[in-house]
Amino acid sequence: MPTHVLEEGGGDGAVATAPRKFAALYNKDCRPYLFGAALAMMADNIEHVITYWVLWEKFHSPALTGFEVISHWVPFLLFSVYFGGLADRHDCRRIIQAAQVLFMLVSALWGVLILTDTLQIWSACVLLILHGVAGAVWGPGEQLMLHDFVGPSELPSAVRLNATFRSLGILFGPVVGSALLLGLGPVAGIFVNVAFYLPLTIFLFRTKFTGHTRDGGIVARPRVGLFDSVRVLREVGANPTMVGMIILAGLGAFFVGASLQSAMPIFAQDLGAGSAGTAYGVLLFANGAGGVLGGILLEATGRIKPSVFAAVVSTAIYGLSSLFFAMTASYPLALVMLVIGGVANLASMSIGQTVVQLLAKPAERGRVIGVYNVSANGLRAGSGFTVGLLGAAVGVHWSLGLSAAALTVGTGISGWYSLWGKRAREARKQLQHVAD
Repeated sequence: MPTHVLEEGGGDGAVATAPRKFAALYNKDCRPYLFGAALAMMADNIEHVITYWVLWEKFHSPALTGFEVISHWVPFLLFSVYFGGLADRHDCRRIIQAAQVLFMLVSALWGVLILTDTLQIWSACVLLILHGVAGAVWGPGEQLMLHDFVGPSELPSAVRLNATFRSLGILFGPVVGSALLLGLGPVAGIFVNVAFYLPLTIFLFRTKFTGHTRDGGIVARPRVGLFDSVRVLREVGANPTMVGMIILAGLGAFFVGASLQSAMPIFAQDLGAGSAGTAYGVLLFANGAGGVLGGILLEATGRIKPSVFAAVVSTAIYGLSSLFFAMTASYPLALVMLVIGGVANLASMSIGQTVVQLLAKPAERGRVIGVYNVSANGLRAGSGFTVGLLGAAVGVHWSLGLSAAALTVGTGISGWYSLWGKRAREARKQLQHVAD
């Protein structure tokens, strides 16, 4: 069945029929990539389960626990634009493979240090940082590959399904990680985990797409230094729609971000739904299941298009659902809010990512995605302050509630900036032209 027909340059290409539902799964190159990425994301989370348990058992250090979160996201904050520049200038297959090799190396080193009982705090910190760097390397190259696999007409499907498959990896990572930890022990478990990175790594030797084939191949592009985030952001700042999407992603990352998961044991205990351990597991599952459900619903219905209005509304729903979750004393209502929040968060992130990619110039796509990743992922480290440190002063319910309220208000301001004004209207016309 044919889908949209669109000229690559965003010119006056003809517009055909609506895209297929689950369109990216029909693509013979994108489909195996999605499954491989899900396994790699599951391995990422398996490593967290095993290593975080080992580190707590060995050192009992709350400071190290905080560093685990910071080290995971700060590389996105510092280096995403640089890695986006690399994706613009090089074969994205090799960049992603380099990230996967680094993931595997880190897992193997964890296994060796645990096996020989030579794990120290400094070596743990180094491995935690390298793990975060691997994730930052992977991000921009992945988005360029998705665009190359399916083209602009089916890019929304590819981004949504990639986010959904990643959510599946995040959902099953703790389950498989716990099974490996209990069944094989931390040493054997972490070595087995290396195998989950292999399918994606091997597939990238087999696909012809490089992340640049639809743009005419890799061409000479300017180098991007490590501190060029501000300059690249200035270059895209003339487009209020693109800036609005980057701000929306940053608001969600900074005010809620990774803190919701880390604070979940406290909410499980306070909600008092029987066994705290069981309540904790169900809350985590609801949070992850919302992302998976959201991706499936968005793809199956096809009703929500990649538009500024949809991104603003879904981000606002994410903020409001997080606020109600923080304030409620009802366990069933808390579960419902987590599922709704998971659906809204996936919608917001996938729409924002798609809009940014559709509006970015081919020669700058990797760097623009890098700026987006700085906001969407790097600022997650800030949620440790907005929810974690503030929670130590006023309680985690109030800190999450205040942060969620700030997210909602900030979304409204960003939405006004992105939706109204002459430049915003012109940018939306450009997005509509490309999306159609």
